[in-house]
Parts: sequence; C-alpha cells; structure tokens
Amino acid sequence: MGSPRWHAIPLGRVAVPLLLLTLVAALAAPAAAAQPAQVIILPGATSAEGIAAGGGASFYAGDLVRGDIFRGNFQRGTAELFIDAPAGRMAAGMKVDVAHHLLFVAGGFTGQAYIYNTATGATVASYQFGRPDSSLINDVALTKDGAWFTDSFHAQLYFVPVSRAGVPAPTFRTLGLSGPAATVIGNGAVNLNGIQATANGKTLIVAHSATAQLDTVDPATGASATIAGVSVPNVDGILLEAGRLWAVQNFSNQISRIRLRPDLSSGVVEAVITSPLFQIPTTAARFGSRLAVVNAKFDTGIPPTADRYEVVVVDR
Repeated sequence: MGSPRWHAIPLGRVAVPLLLLTLVAALAAPAAAAQPAQVIILPGATSAEGIAAGGGASFYAGDLVRGDIFRGNFQRGTAELFIDAPAGRMAAGMKVDVAHHLLFVAGGFTGQAYIYNTATGATVASYQFGRPDSSLINDVALTKDGAWFTDSFHAQLYFVPVSRAGVPAPTFRTLGLSGPAATVIGNGAVNLNGIQATANGKTLIVAHSATAQLDTVDPATGASATIAGVSVPNVDGILLEAGRLWAVQNFSNQISRIRLRPDLSSGVVEAVITSPLFQIPTTAARFGSRLAVVNAKFDTGIPPTADRYEVVVVDR
C-alpha cells in the first residue's frame, strides 16, 4: 500500500486534533507480545515423532517405536492415549483428513503405512510399501485424490488413492523420481523426509535431509527441481500454507519460515524460530497463529531413551 495522500484531505480545526490524538495513541500502544511456549505431555509415550492437526483444537501425535497414537487438545493443553497400536507397528509422520475422519500414518522402518478412523480408532487400511528395515516410510501429504508417502531410503514416493467419499483404495502405486529429489546417499542416511502438496495437488514439495534442500516434484512424472536460495540443514517435517513453508530442522533445534515464489522456483528464509524447550523437534502442525512441534529427543539415542515426550507450541 502506498503512502496516504494527507495533503489531498482538507483538515479543519476539528480534524487536526483528532488526527494528532490518533497518532499519539498509536505510538503509545504496546506491540503485541509473543505468547509463552506451551508444553503438552504425551503421557506414557516411549518415543515421539509425528503430529497432525485434527480440526478445531484437536491434534494427533504418535509414539514412533510402538506405533501408538495420542489425541490431544491445544486449548486444554492435554493429551491421552487414543490408539493402542498392534505390536510391530511404528508411527512417523501423519496427516488427518478431517472431512472423512481418517488419520494417515507413515510406518517408519516397517515399510508400511496405516489409515485409522479418527472417530473409533479402528484400522481402516494398511499397506506394505517396502521390505522392513530396507525402507523408511517417513511422512505423508494429502491431496483431494489421496495420500503421498516418502521413503527415506529409496528415490520414490507411494500413492494411495482415496475416493471422494473417503474410501481408501486397497492398492497403491509407486512413483519413481528423477532429478535432485532422486539423490540417495546410502549407509543409513535419511534422504527424502517431509512432504507437502500445493492446494491444487499439482505439485509436491519434499524435504531432502541428506542434501539440506527442498525440491518440487511433479506427481504425474516424478521429475523434480530444487527450490533455489534455500538451505535447511537437518530438515525433517515441513508445513506449507499460503506461499510460506515452515521447515523443522531437528538437530539444529529450530524451524525456518520460508517465503516461496509463486512458481516455487526459489525461496528465502525470512525468520528462524527457536525455543529453549526444543529437544530435536521433528514435525509440525498449525493451530491458529501458533505452531506445534514434537520433541523426538534423538539426542538421547536412536531409539531415544528420554523419560518423557511432549509437544511444544510456539508462535509462528
């Protein structure tokens, strides 16, 4: 917005004092203070990694190693065990389809993915994308047509179609990648990690932990391109909204807020969010003007060995 053309407005003896009072009041008003960080304990969790907003003030978070799912409320600052997962499951990144009451969960080193009913906690579907321990199903993004999952050990994505009525298909397809997103560094390195989709579902954005880059992916061909101007070491989960992307950088204990060009060809880091409460945050979910992240505490070991696990809510 350009500068107001005050000279074009005739100001009488009444308008001038009112204008002065308005300016004085504006100068005297204190700036909006940042809200204090909020901590929400995941009671009984033995590890943590993924989080997803569930509509309203609700959220879901997972126990990485056991696969259990917690349901919580941001406003009340509470969480409780919601799904006691069958033995052998894991829970990494997750997303919620609020309209159809579906929770999509990446299954980590199991090579699997699961879909749960958020009303009952029942398993709606499960998929075996890759062999256990040779695949790392790390995160998931939703489009109007279905769910995309990343594999940190392979240059490919997995897609589960979901009907307009909210019914997941019994089968999935694999999309091979080309370009920078297809870079695979071996020896257990984490490659593809977080994933998001644009509002129209025509472009995917993936976080590549090993290259510290963000890449766009064409979901029709698998062709990828690097988003120029952005370096995000230790990048993990990502969150995309209205031309901005939040990149959680786990061992850096920070979140970078990135402004993207409309064509997604480049971006710039416009802010870095930190908190003394961060302890290896991995994924994020939005709640109003705030951001909720999970402390995975991988600094205690892999698998982690902390006494408790929590969600930290900060300004975004």
